Amino acid sequence: MQLGIQSGIELEINPIPAKHTHTCIFTRKWVVVFFVKNTYIHFLLLFIGYQRKQMKLEKTMTWKPCIFFLFLLCIFIMSFFSGVTERFNKQQILKMDQLESSSKSTMTTIRKDRGIWTVNSIGRLGNQMGEYATLYALAKQNNHQAYILPEMHEYLAPIFKITLPVLHSKINTNIRWKGYALHDWMSNEYYNIPGDYVKLTGYPCSWTFYHHIKEDILREFTFHDFLKDEANRYLEGIKGSRGNVTFIGVHVRRGDYVHVMRNAWKGVIADKAYIDKAMSYFRNKYQDPVFVVTSNGMAWCKENIDASKGDVCFSGDGNESNPAKDFAILAHCNHTIMTIGTFGYWAGYLVGGETVYLSNFTLPESPFLKVFKYEAAFLPEWHGIPADLSPLLNSAKP
Repeated sequence: MQLGIQSGIELEINPIPAKHTHTCIFTRKWVVVFFVKNTYIHFLLLFIGYQRKQMKLEKTMTWKPCIFFLFLLCIFIMSFFSGVTERFNKQQILKMDQLESSSKSTMTTIRKDRGIWTVNSIGRLGNQMGEYATLYALAKQNNHQAYILPEMHEYLAPIFKITLPVLHSKINTNIRWKGYALHDWMSNEYYNIPGDYVKLTGYPCSWTFYHHIKEDILREFTFHDFLKDEANRYLEGIKGSRGNVTFIGVHVRRGDYVHVMRNAWKGVIADKAYIDKAMSYFRNKYQDPVFVVTSNGMAWCKENIDASKGDVCFSGDGNESNPAKDFAILAHCNHTIMTIGTFGYWAGYLVGGETVYLSNFTLPESPFLKVFKYEAAFLPEWHGIPADLSPLLNSAKP
């Protein structure tokens, strides 16, 4: 199914229904049978007439009957193909009329009933998931049909069994969109967003947009079987001969956030002390925990995470351009330790177990708090451990 634009009107062009395919097959069979049958009958009649003429001429052979026979045969062939062409054209016109009628019906449904809603496709995996889930929820809330851009489909479809249709890039450029900027938490005005052709913008991710349809969101973010099987095999390999293991997925976000949080947002990222506290929380609660660590700063993790107890496994290579494997492993653990960022958030949300997160990681005057709310970013039942802000406070002293 692909959308097309004609004179500024959105059309949905459906493929030819199966019954029209059967009509085409029937037409080909009819042509062959009709041709063979009529050729045989005409040839037989002409042959009989020719034999009678020969007998009347007392077996005198002339060239005139042959010319007469060929003349009649040419007339027959021309009339036959003319009839076939006319019949075929009538069938094609009928099919085009049916398709046009179907397209007009679909066009009316889209324009007057559901419209087209989409969302910008920006950021990496966690951002893309947040944008997708928010679009899914808000379009459903406002009774509009949601479509995703090709860029988002290319990012998410290789990992998840997503179901939202893709909006062709040509359609995206031809529609006169109504832009609608979102902040990262649900607001009352989002329950009644005006417009049939709306493009949501921003970096929405908050559970407040979609938690009421959590089962739908979890179904949309179902992993493809090969990723699920690979993650389970990996965890089974870690388990080995151990007994009742509890897997704790640990995501340590570093990379650009090392500098961005401090310099731009007046905040900090997870340090060694936070990781130790979070791991102690699970060690005290579960008898045989195993911590599976993924990060885009694995060298830092290996230097700062205590693995002396034999219950820590450093997983993956932290390749941000190909995050599917690391994310699938985290999402198939039992519980989650996240630090900062949407990657760890989504791991915790999909797992559904206990999630420990870094809280209060910015100064009160941080500009980050204008676009971020702790209570909207983390579920109420999750367990927050306050960050150590002393490095920021000490650097601010004269």
